[in-house]
Amino acid sequence: MELDNKIQQAGAATTKAVEKTVEHYGGIYAPVHKMIEHSMDRIPYIIAAFFVLVLFWLIGRLFKFTIKRTLSHRVQRRQNLVKVLNRIGSSLIIFIGILVAMVVAIPGFTTAKMIGGLGIGSVAIGFAFKDIFQNMLSGIFILLSEPFRIGDQIIMGTFEGTVEDIQIRATYIRTYDGRRIVIPNAVLYTTPVTVNTAFKRRRCQVDFGIGMSDDVAKAKTQVLEALKSCSTVTEHSTPTVVVTGFSDYALMLRLRWWIEESAQVDMTDSMDQVLIGVKYALTDAGIDLPYPTSQVLWHDQTEEIDGDRHRQREGWPSRADQKNPRSMARARYDLRKTGYVEDFPAGRTERNAPVEPVSSRDSSEAANPERN
Repeated sequence: MELDNKIQQAGAATTKAVEKTVEHYGGIYAPVHKMIEHSMDRIPYIIAAFFVLVLFWLIGRLFKFTIKRTLSHRVQRRQNLVKVLNRIGSSLIIFIGILVAMVVAIPGFTTAKMIGGLGIGSVAIGFAFKDIFQNMLSGIFILLSEPFRIGDQIIMGTFEGTVEDIQIRATYIRTYDGRRIVIPNAVLYTTPVTVNTAFKRRRCQVDFGIGMSDDVAKAKTQVLEALKSCSTVTEHSTPTVVVTGFSDYALMLRLRWWIEESAQVDMTDSMDQVLIGVKYALTDAGIDLPYPTSQVLWHDQTEEIDGDRHRQREGWPSRADQKNPRSMARARYDLRKTGYVEDFPAGRTERNAPVEPVSSRDSSEAANPERN
């Protein structure tokens, strides 16, 4: 009986503690429960907002298809303008779709509130997206001004290749060795760019040298005749050969000619064909194509003393006693010490004080005696 009373008392205490805890944290559970119920009520509106986004996305796709179908054949040389209209128009349509979907999905949301929020954070957004906005504006200006088009071959700094695509943020270039380079439009817009394919024709040139004693007029004639048989050289212009100066070994000439197609592969093919033709035309005519040469002079040494560092001459004048080569100053010093007046240069005399002879050979020569 006493045990039952204790169990009832413990149960009552536990129930009281639970009720107190629920009462204490009830203020937290109520908003969460209310939020869940409210979210469940907004599910149909969220689904409707999703369908609104899909609808505006389809409208954007239809707009791009209509612009491309209508303007592509009418403005053949303004294809970048078509791209600008497609991208800006479709982006604007999708942006409007996002606003409508937010109005449908979020209660109390209005465009005025969004603009007000953007006004408060416009400075932070401007700093955060400065580079993005700069690249976007540069991309739009590049597409509108058309300094180059897709398919053109350009050079910008150390980059060279074919333009694959011009997007709002960056431009894609495919190099000649099959690599892709992504260049931000802001950099591309403010940096000098060389457009190799801006015009249909392109001029090529190559420098070569002939011998100083060769006939210059004959060399020019042979080169121009060789170019007549080159199919890559255009017939609408006349090749020229001019003398540009002297080098250390040749008279330098510069050959210039034009090709019909300005692509890199066409220029390479023409260069290969012209250089081969010019080479054989000049050599067959007996005209020299000199190149730098070098002459190496070896010091005088015989097989008898080859490798003997104490006896080979190493470029110094030889001595009668076959001792180490010496400089002129050392020779004069040795002669003064040994008293050989007859070996002095003209106008020089020895000292009168007698001195003991001093050999100019070092102690290491004792281990390497002279040969007979």
